[in-house]
Amino acid sequence: MNRLYPFSLLILTFFLSSCAAEKELERVNRDQSRTIQNLKAEVSRLNQELDQLMHSKEELNRAKTDMERKLQSEMDSGNLSVSMQERGLVVTVLDRVLFDSGRAELKESSKSTLDKVAQILQDRVKSHRVYVEGHTDNIPIRVSGWRSNWELSTARATEVVHYFVEENTLDPERLAATGYGEFHPLFDNNSSEGRLKNRRVEIVISPKKLGGPSV
Repeated sequence: MNRLYPFSLLILTFFLSSCAAEKELERVNRDQSRTIQNLKAEVSRLNQELDQLMHSKEELNRAKTDMERKLQSEMDSGNLSVSMQERGLVVTVLDRVLFDSGRAELKESSKSTLDKVAQILQDRVKSHRVYVEGHTDNIPIRVSGWRSNWELSTARATEVVHYFVEENTLDPERLAATGYGEFHPLFDNNSSEGRLKNRRVEIVISPKKLGGPSV
């Protein structure tokens, strides 16, 4: 009997170890299976977002073609440009088209240009987010009553947003207004030509859509 005890204990220990190893293997297999399922779901989500992004870019390219056709005269005058950038489709309008110097009220003559832009926003990219950005040169404000170029650029961007919503019935949830003052220049502010081109409003049509993923 005493001789069999160590052997029985060894068998029992081996059996318990085998059971524990088998349970651990089952646990590892379950964890791996969950990980694989989660990875498959993530890949599917990313593929869906990529498809949406590609579709958005196709819409922006079509909108760009329409913008260039409708705004050809403004582009020929050098007062407006349309470009595809990483952040989206960007319509850049020099401030002299939209506003008098130091003012934030839209010129009557500018409204036909904004109407053309709004029509594309409504027809071609109806659900895309739109960011209206105001920019100035670096000349300090002295007599117009604004505290700084930040206030002026923000007021101008907001004025364009109001016009899109109130006169062209664009969904306000799509729109945002931002003023950058003189701090995002495109050209050298040391020349009058550079300052002229830096005084602008940029209408950025984003690949991101209202209610869509943050692609």
